[in-house]
Amino acid sequence: MNQTLLSSPLQGFTDYKFRNAFNHFFGGIDTFYSPYIRLNGKFVIKNSYQKDIIAENNTDLEVIPQVITNDVDEFLFVSKYVQELGYKELNWNLGCPYPMVAKRGMGSGLINDAEKINSILHKIHNESDILVSMKMRMGYDNPEEILDVLPILDKYPLKNIAIHARIGKQLYKGGTDLDAFQKCLDNTKHKMYYNGDITSVAAFKKLQERFPSIDHWMIGRGLIADPFLPSMIKKNTTEYPKNRFHLFNDFHDRIYQEYDAALSGPTPIKMKMLGFWEYFSQSFSNPHKTYKKIKKASNKKAYEIAVREIFKEATT
Repeated sequence: MNQTLLSSPLQGFTDYKFRNAFNHFFGGIDTFYSPYIRLNGKFVIKNSYQKDIIAENNTDLEVIPQVITNDVDEFLFVSKYVQELGYKELNWNLGCPYPMVAKRGMGSGLINDAEKINSILHKIHNESDILVSMKMRMGYDNPEEILDVLPILDKYPLKNIAIHARIGKQLYKGGTDLDAFQKCLDNTKHKMYYNGDITSVAAFKKLQERFPSIDHWMIGRGLIADPFLPSMIKKNTTEYPKNRFHLFNDFHDRIYQEYDAALSGPTPIKMKMLGFWEYFSQSFSNPHKTYKKIKKASNKKAYEIAVREIFKEATT
C-alpha cells in the first residue's frame, strides 16, 4: 500500500516560506495544508493569507487551503475566494485546540455542536461546488463528542476526515488516544487520515501496524522537529544522510533570511526563530542546552553566532 504523507497546518510555522524551503531541502511530503484563514466577521482576506496561498508562492507544491469558522457566510466567502485562485478543495478546521479559539465555538470547540456543523455543511453543499475536507480533534472535553458528529458528516460528500487523536483541552499534552481513533474508524464511511505524534520512523511503523487501513498520514510538530522524517518514512530507513546537519543548516539559513527580510525589527524575527528552535532543538543531542543557547541570544549578531556554534558542534 502506498503511503501518502501530508503536512499538518501549524499557525505561525508552515507558511509558504517554510513549505518551499522544506520541499527544496528535504522533500517527502505529498501535500501541504496551509495554516487556516480566519475572517473574524470581516469579509476581507488579509494580505498575509493572500500571500500564503497564491499560485506564484506555491509553484512546486500541492497545497490545500484551510478555513476556521463557525459562520456559513464566512465559509462561503472563503470558498469563493480560493476557487478564484484555482483551488478545488477547502479544508475546514475543527481541530484547533487553543482556548481563545475553542471558547468562541470554533476549531475543536465546535465539535460538540453537531446541529451547527450540519447546518453549515448543508448550506455549503447547496450553494457551492467546492470540495470540502475536514481536520478535526475527537472533541474538546471528551473523545465521545466526535461520535455524535460522524453520522452527520456521513450525509455529505466530504473528500476525507483527518483526525488528530487527541481532544482539544489536551492541547499537545499527554498521549494520543488510539482506541478512540479506532472508534472513529468504526463509525464512519468516509476516508480517514491519521494525525498525532508521528515523531519517528519507529512511531510511524507502530501506527501503521495498529491501523492497516490508513494510507494517509498527517505530520505536524514532528516534521518541524525532524525535517528528515517524511523522506525517511518514504525510504523506509532510520539512517540520516551523512550531510544531515549541513542540509539542516542551509535550510535554517534560508528561512531565517526570508523571515528577517519580511519582518520589521529585531523582536519579531527573534520570536519567530525562537518558536522554530523549540522544535529544531529536538534534533540535537542536548535539546535543552541547544534551546537555551538560542534563547539567551540578545540580538541578531548573538543569534547568528549561537546558530553557527550549534551546527558546528553537531557536525564535529
